[in-house]
Amino acid sequence: MHPAFATEPAPSVIPITFATKATWDAICAGLPDASRQFALANGFAAKPGASLTLPGADGTIAQVVFGLEEDASKCDLFRPGQLPGLLPAGVYRFANKPHDTRLATLAFALGSYRFGRYRKTEAANVRLLPSDGIDVAALSRAAEAATFARDLINTPSNDMGPEELAFAAQQLAERFDAAFNCIIGEDLKLQNFPLIHAVGMASSRAPRLIDLSWGDPGHPKVTLVGKGVCFDTGGLDLKPSAGMLIMKKDMGGAANVLALAQMVMDARLKVRLRVLIPAVENAVAGNAFRPLDIFRSRKGITVEIGNTDAEGRLVLADALALACEDKPDLLIDLGTLTGAARVALGPDLPPFYTNDEKLALDLALYAKEENDPLWRLPLWPGYDSWLDSKVADVNNAPSGGFAGSITCALFLQRFVADARSWLHVDIYGWTPKARPARPEGGECQAARAIFGLLGERYG
Repeated sequence: MHPAFATEPAPSVIPITFATKATWDAICAGLPDASRQFALANGFAAKPGASLTLPGADGTIAQVVFGLEEDASKCDLFRPGQLPGLLPAGVYRFANKPHDTRLATLAFALGSYRFGRYRKTEAANVRLLPSDGIDVAALSRAAEAATFARDLINTPSNDMGPEELAFAAQQLAERFDAAFNCIIGEDLKLQNFPLIHAVGMASSRAPRLIDLSWGDPGHPKVTLVGKGVCFDTGGLDLKPSAGMLIMKKDMGGAANVLALAQMVMDARLKVRLRVLIPAVENAVAGNAFRPLDIFRSRKGITVEIGNTDAEGRLVLADALALACEDKPDLLIDLGTLTGAARVALGPDLPPFYTNDEKLALDLALYAKEENDPLWRLPLWPGYDSWLDSKVADVNNAPSGGFAGSITCALFLQRFVADARSWLHVDIYGWTPKARPARPEGGECQAARAIFGLLGERYG
């Protein structure tokens, strides 16, 4: 059970009443005289995000009123995620319905997150007694997965390199009795993962390929691939300092894949799950891979390096080729891949790509239902020729700067074969400015929406 949730009623559970500007007058009129006068004296008008603690006659907290937007279709359904940061210590319950009780309950748990590895956090002991009919186990599963992903991303790279990321995956495997394997350093070359090795070879911390398997081999095969670039300097095409500042998050695809895997295994979905994470650090040294170098990938496709800062697609290419050798029913990859996706859709709305129309429709449905937004962009075949190279089969970073997220997806598509269905998601994995239920820092993106889809298909 997530620690934000109370499992049993406390001696005194404090009600939270949700109000909008349209409902506030009626709610205010129904308050006891002293509470009503207190609210009016404080000028409370149910402004979205505004909170007012009403005292009882004995000086204890009688209830809390909290403002919401009027229109559920246009508001942030995670608005109640502000509450853990506003309320005094205690156990609370919803006295009336917010716009979406399930999402409000999840938001309460997500909003209680604090990253406290390096300094003491002062979060109050604020817990919620979930409303009747809420599947607390399911919401705990989602909130715990988000905590897992956020903690991995927020941990700085000096403590979250390829080895530490592999250890986190190994601990997860042990928790759910999953098989675990890791190919490290020069063994990547020996076992034909040349692109993963090339990207990671300049770092003093050896690259590796993490491989986790779980579930009944007779169940449908679902394979998750996550970009695990634990820090990205840009390589010899060095990033400016501003571009390097939050590159500890460049393993956000791996973090979210592990969070998704945790949900799948915890829910015991009827799948044969495989998780593949190429974990590397894209560093600068005398042996770093160079612009215009050419490597033969695991799939046999020769790749010319147009830019060493387009390294994520390189490590994913070898992992996707391995994944397809197993002929999965569903292949999903997540990565913090392109600035172009952020320019097009911003940090909160990751694009996804697939040629499976039913998968696209289903995923869009669950993205909305879980308040985990995603937006489909096309695998536009007209841009595929932009990846052409004069001296190799493909160039990893075409010049011109147009449609960068699409051309990245098209690059990855060249390494996908023998998967019945493939989904690629270009996430950001970071909240640049705190919002309700989403504190500034590492973020769990796409995992809840994809889990909703997997739960519907394989639950």
